[in-house]
Amino acid sequence: MSDTKATRLIRETTDGGAEIAILTLANPPLNLFDQSMLDALVEDLAELSADPPRAMLLRAEGKLVSGGVDVHVFDGLTVDQGAALWRTLFAQIIHPLEALPCPVVFAAHGLTLTAAFEMALACDIILAAPKAKFGLVETVVGLTPSMGGPQRLAERAGSGRAREFVMTGDLYDAATMAEWGVVNAIHDDVDAAAKDLTNRLAQGPTRAHAATKQIIEAWRSGGVAHADSVTPEVSGALFDTADLRGAVRSFLEVGPGKATYTGR
Repeated sequence: MSDTKATRLIRETTDGGAEIAILTLANPPLNLFDQSMLDALVEDLAELSADPPRAMLLRAEGKLVSGGVDVHVFDGLTVDQGAALWRTLFAQIIHPLEALPCPVVFAAHGLTLTAAFEMALACDIILAAPKAKFGLVETVVGLTPSMGGPQRLAERAGSGRAREFVMTGDLYDAATMAEWGVVNAIHDDVDAAAKDLTNRLAQGPTRAHAATKQIIEAWRSGGVAHADSVTPEVSGALFDTADLRGAVRSFLEVGPGKATYTGR
């Protein structure tokens, strides 16, 4: 196995001065989630959590987004070791990805299987190319997806479709995923579209975007009543941000749509 890191994390600055991060799966030829990929993602997400950008793009290079998990990761695990593996992947990959206090965009240009799709479902917005296909095919090794895929797919598409998707192990195209509400939009040049969207979101009111994520997370964990209960404090805190104060002044002085944001 090559000593080259299985991912690539770079930071860029938009024309408007906002920092974005681009995290690329770079483990050719299949971008398999082997131990090197998992270790790299843990390292990258720890760095991003410690120093969040104002928006992030998660993408892949090569013909595929990912061919799935390297089955060697599962070979010979005991019950306790299997449970510990999933706890670790939630704690160090899925939950940190969801908790980033900024918009996270996923770009799927091709086949997106198992762990890669589960990571996509932990992102805020999923964009796909017309030829992209998606699958949770863990049934081929007698397993069910265990990095949060079934429940996050059920949240977006409904429980009946999630059961079908997981139990059949079939591949579903981008158009079907868009019809189901899983994919937000389909673009011929999905990398360019995803980069443009990431740049646009990065230049917005970052603290307000983080508040949106907090409110939706409250709904996910406890329903509308719980989200209502946390909204006053979460949204109220925005009145202490420079972005809100500046945008209100801009609106009053020159009208809507003219404000610029710094993320503070």
